[in-house]
Amino acid sequence: MSTVFTKIINGEIPGRFVWRDEDVVAFLTMGPLADGHTLVVPTEEVDRWTDAPPALLARVMEVAQKIGAVQVDIFDAARAGLIVAGYEVHHLHVHVWPSNSMADYDFGSAEQNPDPAELDANAEKLRAGLRQAGHGEHVPAA
Repeated sequence: MSTVFTKIINGEIPGRFVWRDEDVVAFLTMGPLADGHTLVVPTEEVDRWTDAPPALLARVMEVAQKIGAVQVDIFDAARAGLIVAGYEVHHLHVHVWPSNSMADYDFGSAEQNPDPAELDANAEKLRAGLRQAGHGEHVPAA
């Protein structure tokens, strides 16, 4: 059975994509900890990050690092937060978001009903920042 992330990747469920290549996609989460909170997900369904082939895990982290660097710049953050959790969806994914303190790591404070227009604007900011950083070949139009 396909995961919800596979359905997003395949276009069965809409997603706000900011990155897409053969192995990895990235899209905004529906429960953001901060503006621009992004999930980096392999296109291959892998349940636990510890089960991922090393090359795939390295690619996920490489993309997460590129996105995090752009988030720090465009959202004026001190750091990029990064968490691998995997309990809510059994498909490897890395949370990446702009962070200014350890308080930003509390999933209990995630926005439950984010404004769709704000999510769209944040996705476009990320896409523009990724293009400006030289990653345009992996940035979808919208």
